[in-house]
Amino acid sequence: MALNLGDTAPDFTQESTQGSISLHHFLGSSWGVLFSHPADFTPVCTTELGTVARLKPEFEKRNVKVLGLSVDPLSDHEAWSKDIEETQGTALNFPLLADADRRVATLYDMIPPNAENNLTVRSVFIIGPDKKIKLTLTYPASTGRNFDELLRVIDSLQLTAEHKLATPADWKNGDDCIIVPSVNNEEASKLFPKGYKEIKPYLRTTPDPRRV
Repeated sequence: MALNLGDTAPDFTQESTQGSISLHHFLGSSWGVLFSHPADFTPVCTTELGTVARLKPEFEKRNVKVLGLSVDPLSDHEAWSKDIEETQGTALNFPLLADADRRVATLYDMIPPNAENNLTVRSVFIIGPDKKIKLTLTYPASTGRNFDELLRVIDSLQLTAEHKLATPADWKNGDDCIIVPSVNNEEASKLFPKGYKEIKPYLRTTPDPRRV
């Protein structure tokens, strides 16, 4: 059954390049990104894992733990890790699940019914500290993901989890935000001491409250 936003991310225990991992215990009070790859020793996946390894400090700044997945065995992951370090200039520094039995991939509906060789597509799940699914994305196997966009989305999710705000199109961390319609003007004045601009009664912007 497909997972929806707001659902509890199904827990699991599976082997990885950093030992056995139980998802909920692994995440603890952190945010999480679980993302799948069609197969080991493939070109696009190699670039993706190298990119995430380079961006790990950015994820850590946001209290986010990253967790990759492929349906290949652990021995392949370990051999592939050497290729990733050689070609991408960065060693694999986060766990890569060895989902050879496809248990996790099936649990998260990562394998389309018409997939060749039962390979996963490029699925992404952003999970909050409450273990609820906050975002899902699915890319075709031919298209590498933009992980800067995932960081941007995480910034928005974390901001809007703390404040009665939404973020406009193309928003980046620090840009002005939108006050949600359920907040009236009197409440807005109290909640957002930096003030706000009313463009339309339903469209009010205010500076990012986290901006110094």
